[in-house]
Amino acid sequence: MNRAHSPLPQVLLEGVPALRAVLRGNGAYPGLLGEVLLYPWQEGTLLVTRAAGLPRDGFFALHIHTLGCCRTGGDIPFYCAGGHFDPQQQPHPDHAGDLPVLLSHRGRAFSVTFTGRFRPEEVLGRSVVLHESPDDYRSQPAGDAGGRIACGVIEAF
Repeated sequence: MNRAHSPLPQVLLEGVPALRAVLRGNGAYPGLLGEVLLYPWQEGTLLVTRAAGLPRDGFFALHIHTLGCCRTGGDIPFYCAGGHFDPQQQPHPDHAGDLPVLLSHRGRAFSVTFTGRFRPEEVLGRSVVLHESPDDYRSQPAGDAGGRIACGVIEAF
């Protein structure tokens, strides 16, 4: 197959991710594990997300959050991650950190997503948060996505 017309960007086939977030579930979901790999591509970022141990089949919201904190203590797990990454001060779902939902089957999910809203270096040190419900892409300020069930700090690979 001609490389220019490959169904997958070459960076996924041959490249090394620039950044990685290891997702770990909160106290209610200790078996939830995953990772998000971030690759620079064109004028944005390719994100490869995989997760296992999800609590049910269906959709789960996935967002980049402002702060790189994934503490589980307190009343709200991962509350320290702050709100959605939103340097342009846009309404939801136009935050830079708003991503498509993940679809789980038998507790597993896999996704490849491209966003032109940020480059990997802009989210280094922030966090990726997985929510218990799908994003409704309407409600303000964060899409009514429910509790934060997994989190990972975005670090250099």
